Amino acid sequence: MDNYIITIARSFGSGGKEIASLVSEKLGIPWYERQILTMASQASGIDESEFVEVDEKLHGSYLIKSLTKLPTANVLRPESRAFVSDLNLYNIQAAIIEELSRTQSCIIVGKCADHILRDKPNVLSVFVDAYYDDCISKIRSRIYVSEERAKDMKKRTDKYRTAYYKYYTRGENWKDTLNYDMFLNTSRNSTNDCAEIIAKAVELKFGK
Repeated sequence: MDNYIITIARSFGSGGKEIASLVSEKLGIPWYERQILTMASQASGIDESEFVEVDEKLHGSYLIKSLTKLPTANVLRPESRAFVSDLNLYNIQAAIIEELSRTQSCIIVGKCADHILRDKPNVLSVFVDAYYDDCISKIRSRIYVSEERAKDMKKRTDKYRTAYYKYYTRGENWKDTLNYDMFLNTSRNSTNDCAEIIAKAVELKFGK
């Protein structure tokens, strides 16, 4: 196979980005997360800060009410007033992710990449999770916040990711094991071991 994609979805505090970085080093391929927003900005000509604002905020009941009405329209044209919108940002990111899947081997963290590429044969999809207390400890050790603040951050972030995934996949469960090739628990396996497991899975699925 000419190229392959590893998608990594992760609960907040589970170490998913750390695993992506380790796999990147082991396999010698790039990994993308925030960079997708930068690419969306470059592709559209819209300031990246506007995309970041849209990407980081869900509009509550708007998303839930619109779930069954989600259109299948293509990316809006730049002159459209609605160009910077939740749906349009998703469409731009999806187009970028599709292009990456055709042109290079890489790792994509989040962005519903597993769903966008679900029918591609060159994709290995992974979900990373950990026990709640371990996630809280990791959050606190990384950004030096109180336990209360770490719990609030995890609750809000995982709620957002759940809603984001459900909205853009038309109702699928973010943590449904059938959406992924493998589920990894960093409470039972170190992040380095998880990276080794993914690298081995790549070899088994796509060859050396």
